[in-house]
Amino acid sequence: LSSTALVLLMTLPGLALFYGGLVRSRNVLSILMQCFSIAGIASVLWLLLGYSIAFGIGNDYWGGLDKLMFSGVTKEGLVGDIPESLFALFQMTFAIITPALIVGAYAERIKFSAVILFSSFWLILVYAPVTHWVWGGGWLQQMGLLDFAGGTVVHVT
Repeated sequence: LSSTALVLLMTLPGLALFYGGLVRSRNVLSILMQCFSIAGIASVLWLLLGYSIAFGIGNDYWGGLDKLMFSGVTKEGLVGDIPESLFALFQMTFAIITPALIVGAYAERIKFSAVILFSSFWLILVYAPVTHWVWGGGWLQQMGLLDFAGGTVVHVT
């Protein structure tokens, strides 16, 4: 298995079970479904739109839509020394786990449909642009910000 698959196979159930342990027993299944549903929706949104906003060629604040639906991402394309498709999937693990981390903030307080809507809009309007700012050549990266472990992109957002 790739490192991306291992991260998702280990981290997502761990996070879901951790938050499941913090809620009343009648809400454990709801928390598990929220985490796993966010993973599915975040994956699709990342492939359709999020990767382009985060790593497309745009300006200092927005990556643009040149990589919309993985347009121009080929097997031969490289980001550094690795294929761009692998880089995009690695970055997708962060895009999946970040909104799932937010589930703990509103556990037992929000409807499932609201979780899905909030997570979808948050991923596109907050996470992807901040990813561009820090890792995609945006204004924070140009100012010299180094974020190797996701402290700014994942935890600050």
